[in-house]
Amino acid sequence: MTRLPSISSSYLIRKLKKAGFVFKRQGKGSHEFWINPETKRVVMVSRHSSSTIPKGTLKAIIENMGISVGDFVEL
Repeated sequence: MTRLPSISSSYLIRKLKKAGFVFKRQGKGSHEFWINPETKRVVMVSRHSSSTIPKGTLKAIIENMGISVGDFVEL
């Protein structure tokens, strides 16, 4: 089992782009909605540049992306 990395929101955005997600719209405050046009999956990311994403939140985002943790780390 692959361990979840500690990453920032900007690094997560780069991984989302590699997985085929594109920016859809700005939500309330610092939240952004990203969509994968092929799979129609939507992921919400909170953009706080100075902090890392909590492990539980990152796991939920990866599940919403529809990929495994191992595939996410390889992106």
